[in-house]
Amino acid sequence: MSKGGASIPDEEWERFLREAEAGGRGAPEEPSARARMVAQRLQEESGPPEGWRTYTPARRRTGRGWAALGLAAAVAVVVVAVGPWEIGSWFDGGDGASATPLAAESERPTGAPAQEAADRPPTVDEPFRGSPAARWSDGTAGIHLPEPRATGWMSRAEVADALAKTRDFLAASSLDPAVLRGERPAEAIGLINPHQSDVRGFLKKALRAPDRENDPLLLFSRFRSSDVRPAGDVVKTRGRVTFREGERGAVQVSTDVTYVYPVVRAEGDSDEVARTIVRREVVVSWDDPAKIVIEPGTFSLVSYKVDTTNGGCDTYTGYLTPTFRAERTAAEARDGAEVDPYDRSTSMEERVREGDDEGCGTATRS
Repeated sequence: MSKGGASIPDEEWERFLREAEAGGRGAPEEPSARARMVAQRLQEESGPPEGWRTYTPARRRTGRGWAALGLAAAVAVVVVAVGPWEIGSWFDGGDGASATPLAAESERPTGAPAQEAADRPPTVDEPFRGSPAARWSDGTAGIHLPEPRATGWMSRAEVADALAKTRDFLAASSLDPAVLRGERPAEAIGLINPHQSDVRGFLKKALRAPDRENDPLLLFSRFRSSDVRPAGDVVKTRGRVTFREGERGAVQVSTDVTYVYPVVRAEGDSDEVARTIVRREVVVSWDDPAKIVIEPGTFSLVSYKVDTTNGGCDTYTGYLTPTFRAERTAAEARDGAEVDPYDRSTSMEERVREGDDEGCGTATRS
């Protein structure tokens, strides 16, 4: 863990928790993180989501959300889309190298980017060629922050700081080169409230022994460096951050960002570029320390949703596992719903509701 750039050892975590448990009446309350499974809720809107560890997971979607101190039960899903590698529409647009960059995404778009046939695949020199991402911004420049205003317990300046730190979390979890090559996301973890003991337990299991319930890819982008390496030093992004007043005067910040990672094989002399696309909706709560047990400079995790294209289908290794052309066969065809990973005109909950519950989806392009 890190706090203000410093490391927080496990014994400090335990001290935080012991002190919170010993607090008397009138003291701030410790966040109570409760995981929620929503596969059923996406089909039947009646009734609350099922409690964690009481469900039978669907093969396609897993995940969890964290409800802290009366915050609404969160929605969290994973949708894996495997590309139809033999269809001609895998690439769209021209080479994109000289295209005019798009303005920042300040609100949800009304439709998907235009799709145009192209016959030239991406290269190491032009890893985003034929993709809408060619016009996207690089790194955090593609994540739009709104104008801050005094909200809840925070002043305008404090909200501005919370928004900037939230974007720092997105960078540390999904753009940090060390994390992308599989190292521990210590900086990102250090921004999460250490008093969320369930979240802490999830992170510990996910990073040590990932499985379907405890998958670090729900929050972090990680590749196995022995399998792939970056095709260049740019990750394209597009997304936005919004905020509102939450429970108990907290400032609740919602993020919705799509990341495009071009990679090549780590070994051999192949220069074939594959792209992995990850869209995450992460919601965090900047809580009032007078009401919530929280460490300065950290937020409580509320929920997350994840949608991955060419990152592995029903694989729980803790790493994104893109495939290349030679590894793709007709046998890989999927029966799931078609998904355009560049379409940001609907929320991921809507996208999942429109799809099916079994199998992996089919990406219309990469």
